[in-house]
This record gives sequence, C-alpha cells and structure tokens, in this order.
Amino acid sequence: YSHFQLSLVLPFISYLLPKNVWRKVNTDYQNYLRLQRGLSQNTVVSYGLDIEKLIGYLEKYNITEPPDTIQVDTLRQFVYEVSKELNARSQARLISALKSFFKFMISEKGREDFPMSLIDSPKIGVKLPDTLSLKEIDAMLASIDLSTDEGHRNKAIIETLYGCGLRVSELVSLRLSDLFFEEDFIRVMGKGSKQRLVPIESYTQEQINNYINNQRKQLKIAKGHEDYVFLNRRGKQLTRAMIFTIVRQVAENIGLQKTISPHTFRHSFATHLLENGANLRAIQMMLGHENITTTEIYVHVEKSYLREALVKYHPRHKMNFTQ
Repeated sequence: YSHFQLSLVLPFISYLLPKNVWRKVNTDYQNYLRLQRGLSQNTVVSYGLDIEKLIGYLEKYNITEPPDTIQVDTLRQFVYEVSKELNARSQARLISALKSFFKFMISEKGREDFPMSLIDSPKIGVKLPDTLSLKEIDAMLASIDLSTDEGHRNKAIIETLYGCGLRVSELVSLRLSDLFFEEDFIRVMGKGSKQRLVPIESYTQEQINNYINNQRKQLKIAKGHEDYVFLNRRGKQLTRAMIFTIVRQVAENIGLQKTISPHTFRHSFATHLLENGANLRAIQMMLGHENITTTEIYVHVEKSYLREALVKYHPRHKMNFTQ
C-alpha cells in the first residue's frame, strides 16, 4: 500500500477495533436512552459511565470480545472485579446498567442471547433520608433573612420543595409558564420528560409571588432564562448544586444536626401526607412515581401510626365496642 492508500484504510481499521466498536455502541445506547426511553440526562450519563467501566476493563486485559458476542463469563469476572470497590447500591446500579445495555443490544442491534440472565444484583436495604418535622421546617423558614438579596428566593425555594414535594431537578426547571395559581396547580416536568400537575397551597403561592414581585423583578435576566422561576444573581437558571448549598445554609441557621438535602423535603412532604391520612395513590401521583411500589418503599410509616390505623379503621376493633 502507498502512504495515501494507508491513510484511507487505517481509519476504517481503527474503527473496527473492539474498543472503538464498544464506544460507538455505547454512544448509540445513550442516544437510545435519551431519545427513545426518555430518561433524564443524569441517568443517561450514569449508565454510559458504567458501560465505559466495562470498556476500560476489556482494554486493561486485552479482551477483544465485541458487544454482540461478549460472553457471560467475561461479564461475571468484570462485575466481580469492579464490585470490590463499590458498595451494594453502586453494584446494583452497575448491574442494572449492564442489563439495560444488553436488552438494547437485543432489541436494536440484533444480539440473540441475554448474557446477564445469570448475574444477580446484590440485595440492598432501603435507605431512607431523615424526615424533618413541621416544627423544624418552620424554624428553617423563619431563620431566612428576607432583607438579603436572595432572602425571598430562598424562602420560596424551601417552601416549594416541601409544599409540592418536588425533586431538585424539577425545582430548577420550573418555569413561570408552569404556574397556574388561579387553578391552584403547577405543571412539573418529571423524570423521562413526563409532565404532571401538582396542587399548590396558597401559602406556597404567596412565597413564590413575594420572590417574583420583589427580588426577581430587580434582576437583569440573561437571554434564554426569562421563563425560569428561580434565578441566581446573574439572572440565570439555578443549578442543582446551588439548591444543595441553600438547603445546607438554612439548616446551619438553626443548628440542625440531621444530614439533609433537597430530597429530605420531598420525603417529609410524602411522609406528612401519609401520616395525616392521605391516600397512597394520591401521593404517588403528586410525587410522579410511575409504580406505586416505589411510593410504598419511599414513604416510611412508624409502627405506632400503623397501630393507630388498625384501631381506627378495622371493623373487628369497632365490634369490641358494639357487642
């Protein structure tokens, strides 16, 4: 071959090398998750990184098996080696990513077998975050200095997290065009780009309006960010990291000893609704859970509350007082 001919052929040879085939398929897989499955960007990135770990393992040991024929023994050895450095929850997510990837290989790339069928995820307990009491939430809200540049905004953020049970990604994506205060609802863009309507109380509406009509009006809003409700001092959409910082600062204001995050308010929202008699199906719809079993796991119930429910509602208990 001449140098010119090699310059034409080498890129195609390089493309056919296993690692390049793997990365091309991984890119296709992530596009599939994003466009066809409608998964969030965070989930897509996480699953893509898990497949990248597998690619790194194959490169490390010079394993040349491509995605359409890689064997279960190779995958089992990879999971065994990588799992040494992962906790049970991370192991479970890795295996979930691999199973999702090979289902994609079957449905979209023509692979005939499912090599993950004999690889089980580790059993993990359900770890629930701390729940805040209403007294603690009220104390946190009262501790916010409304005379500061971000006071009304931060109070509205905390109240919206707790009052509507939003995920942090849903909060930062909330738009002015999603606020239907006359109907007492907000429109929320949840996981997988699925929209839902969440009821909003007048008190929470008041906090949002106070922010919009005071501090937000004074901002020079950046182009493309005009419709986002919660903005930083540069007039741009708030980041997830900034919401974590705001929550941590407000917790420090009252010397709260619990380790909390924005998600703690969502958990408190659901728990308080359940404890006060709300229907589990209604809670599921407000949280945006696709499966009600997720809601059952998510909302922990104290044994004393269960006992109270039995005493209050079971007909056998009522019979004791009528006989």
